[in-house]
Amino acid sequence: MDLQLTGKVALVTGGTKGIGRAIVEALLAEGAKVAFCARTAADVEKAAEELGDSATGTAVDVADGDALKAWVAASAEALGGIDVAVANVSALAIGPTEDNWKASYDVDLMHTVRMCEAATPFLEASKGSVVAVSSVSGREIDFAKDAYGTMKAAVVHYISGLAMQLAPSGARANCVSPGNTYFPGGVWAGIEGGNPDLFSLAMGLNPTGRMAAAEEIAYAVTMLASPRASFITGTNLVVDGALTRGVQL
Repeated sequence: MDLQLTGKVALVTGGTKGIGRAIVEALLAEGAKVAFCARTAADVEKAAEELGDSATGTAVDVADGDALKAWVAASAEALGGIDVAVANVSALAIGPTEDNWKASYDVDLMHTVRMCEAATPFLEASKGSVVAVSSVSGREIDFAKDAYGTMKAAVVHYISGLAMQLAPSGARANCVSPGNTYFPGGVWAGIEGGNPDLFSLAMGLNPTGRMAAAEEIAYAVTMLASPRASFITGTNLVVDGALTRGVQL
């Protein structure tokens, strides 16, 4: 099925590795032009070389609100607007300390808010789509219940409100909430080596017997970003292989 993304302009935060990198690759495969950012310049340069001419990378610390907004505006100017905005970055600040709370607020929540605010005029003009990456930790209590889970829940709430705001223009806003996602260098790969008991516990909670691949989460994001999903807005798409037990009403 043609997802009608050929020639569309997409912005992705945290696009050099893991889920973000998989999202960039999926959008490129559908024919989109992609601007991505990440904090580490060397990682951005390496990814840009690997991804080819349809991808443009910039080193941006998304916790710096002015820098993030400037990147959104510059990308829109360079590429001729914005059709898709994907807020993917997470501080992964799992724990109850005040530093965890601050990092989760600044990165997980406020980077999403600031990116959306900067992209909204362009998305309204293009009848485009926001997709924010939240987490199943935002919808049920688990080991990441403190700063990380709370801010991921706030992302879902914010995006639901944004969907209402954007609806008259024809633009859309949705969340994807991944379950456990395993990729080299990712949080679960680190837990596998550093805390094998927690890794074994987490793996045992997955009814499929495995964790998601980054590409499986990227598919959900790309599908929601597609113009074919034109009447899907304000939703939180849980992609967790039946990990979570709650009924989403």
